[in-house]
Amino acid sequence: MPTRPRVLLADDHPGVVKAFVRVLSFDCDVVGVIADGSEVAEAAARLEPVVSVVDVNLPNLNGLDVCRQIRQTNPQAKVILITAMIDDDRIRADVLAAGASGFFSKLAANELIGAIRRVWADGCATAQAFPGDEPRAAGT
Repeated sequence: MPTRPRVLLADDHPGVVKAFVRVLSFDCDVVGVIADGSEVAEAAARLEPVVSVVDVNLPNLNGLDVCRQIRQTNPQAKVILITAMIDDDRIRADVLAAGASGFFSKLAANELIGAIRRVWADGCATAQAFPGDEPRAAGT
């Protein structure tokens, strides 16, 4: 098992990508950066990250649908969705329904590293990566 999680990052905002790559590179191997939602599932299959970090609001295919595609192809895949709209209860419910392993604000990059490590180490998707939630198995 590698000592650092392989992470695929999908976001269309260059400033966010630059900041996340800088922060993630201390503890993770960023294996790819994708800006177009329609390209993320194929990249995840090809690059085999242990965690895909995907913006909810991607062009051409939103992050919720990207998460569903990735999980349909690989049910064990780990996907953490990120958004600027973390306090929106509707989005939170949609994220859970899409099968995401976690959900974070783009403003909480320092917490994202811990979430990636928890999801990677657990060997299964956990909702512990959802701020304020008690841990529970995916699908519960």
